[in-house]
Amino acid sequence: MIPNDVYEAARIDGASWWQSFTRVTLPMLKPALSVALIFRTLQALLVFDVIYIMTGGGPGNSTQTLSFLSYQTFIINTDFGLGGAMSIMLVVLALVVSFIYVRALRPATS
Repeated sequence: MIPNDVYEAARIDGASWWQSFTRVTLPMLKPALSVALIFRTLQALLVFDVIYIMTGGGPGNSTQTLSFLSYQTFIINTDFGLGGAMSIMLVVLALVVSFIYVRALRPATS
């Protein structure tokens, strides 16, 4: 979706293919890349359903994630205080990771 005019202008200015990639393509794709990166990271962090359906957290505890452990603590072990605290910490962790990505990938001001 990047216009060819931008690449043509870079070619006229004498940019190599690497300079074109790093100074034209990446900055123009940064918003889409940051959204995809945030969504994929949060999906990996908050995965629950696949683990619950396929393995149930086993064998042993080898496939437990933080969200699955929170579920087990809250629902199975009925420790509502610890399970709720784990859930809140999971949300805070997701917010911190998202904040770091947004700060690191924001567009440069001119």
